[in-house]
Amino acid sequence: MRTSRRFGYFFKLCALAFVGFTAIAMTQAQAQTSWPDKAVTFIVPFPPGGPVDTTARMTTQAMAKNWSTPAVIDNKAGAGGIVGAQTAAKAPPDGHHFFFAAIHHAVLPSLNTKLPYDIQKDFVPVGMGARYPIVLVVHPSLPVKSVQELIAYAKANPNKLSYSSAGTGGGTHLAGELFASLTGVKMQHIPYKGSSPAMQDLVGGQVQLMFADSTSAIPFIKSGRVRALAVGNPEPSVFFPDLPTIASAGVKDYEAYSWSGVVAPKGTPPEAVKQANAQLNKVLKDPQVIEMMNKAGQEPVAMSPEEFAAFLDNEIKKWSKTIQTAGIKPE
Repeated sequence: MRTSRRFGYFFKLCALAFVGFTAIAMTQAQAQTSWPDKAVTFIVPFPPGGPVDTTARMTTQAMAKNWSTPAVIDNKAGAGGIVGAQTAAKAPPDGHHFFFAAIHHAVLPSLNTKLPYDIQKDFVPVGMGARYPIVLVVHPSLPVKSVQELIAYAKANPNKLSYSSAGTGGGTHLAGELFASLTGVKMQHIPYKGSSPAMQDLVGGQVQLMFADSTSAIPFIKSGRVRALAVGNPEPSVFFPDLPTIASAGVKDYEAYSWSGVVAPKGTPPEAVKQANAQLNKVLKDPQVIEMMNKAGQEPVAMSPEEFAAFLDNEIKKWSKTIQTAGIKPE
């Protein structure tokens, strides 16, 4: 009798333990699936209406459709993206604060040794967002119709070709410097305050070529006022399906385009990062989101946190080498 009572007591304990463990597991599962449980803030380091801001709004609005809480865009513009990054680095690492980093944040470490944050040490990567293609365009009067013809012409006429950019140290400038360093050509860089005036002077013939952002270039390519030779993407762009990549046209290892992606303050819970990445990648594959982004001149790109970390590290190293080779100094 005593033995049976002992067994009964033992089984009761096991049952209670099972119930307890089950409750804990359910609580943990609910905690994991209930993210977010309050408003999620996405800090954007540029003014409303720009490419990065547009990417942020399109992706976060789509993500928030599955939430019971809102997605809030907080524009912290200033100092070429520094103000926003500094603000984001100090944001609470509670899984409800994120930052839309851009190519600027891979370039700035090589141009400013006194940044008030470290894009790699003060943040954890979440995932890529969008790519903004860069297309190599020339004035129609230039007697070249391919990348190889351009290289041959530039080598036969050192420092006689000039290319415009949206500003020193920006993506359209560095794309040109990378091209020069990989091909050995010598060209004159003419910086402007924005893509629009840089493109206008190319159309007017004041400069001969430009590594232009696709949004600025498409209208002039369609009208025949500039001639497109190739794109800087690693693979053909959806916007220029008939154009080769600069790398496939003979410039090995060439890859240049602007981009934006999501990071979170250091210390953000891994589960929040995991869920944010999963939901971001889900909307980046949504046909409606893809259509909206394409209309805005953007190519959605999904990555895991690990892939985005490797991408960011490679971008920092690539542009650091390009900046050192070109001897670029901050304005």
